[in-house]
Amino acid sequence: MLNDIYNKRIIELAGNIPRLGRLSDPDASATAHSKLCGSTVKVDLKMNGDTVTDFAHDVKACALGQASSSIMASHVVGSTASELRELRETVRKMLKENGAPPEGKWEEIKFLEPVRDYKARHASTLLTFDAVVDAIGQIEAKAKQPAAAQG
Repeated sequence: MLNDIYNKRIIELAGNIPRLGRLSDPDASATAHSKLCGSTVKVDLKMNGDTVTDFAHDVKACALGQASSSIMASHVVGSTASELRELRETVRKMLKENGAPPEGKWEEIKFLEPVRDYKARHASTLLTFDAVVDAIGQIEAKAKQPAAAQG
């Protein structure tokens, strides 16, 4: 039932999103948009080496997009690029392949598990994960460029 995906914890997460806004000097910014529902998430990311050091986001999304963004913002700082790529893949598999939700600091994603049965809601739930991985890719690409080309 649709009410299952909008459980009490999803509503709480959606109503209390940390790190809203934009960074003044991000290493990269990325936007993810769902054409299906119109939700958009813009993220700003700063990294030191492989580790996220700062994060902010502008979330214009449904409760599911807001809830997943809230979880991301609560735990992204201190996370590594490989951890965040793996997280996106774990959430994608949870929704699309009946995979298990992540554990540890990301365990609250389990509250999004009922979304699995509503394919039309997958895109908005994945927005924050896609945007963060996009921003990481941009930062890594810049780091591989010669110093003169960055200028």
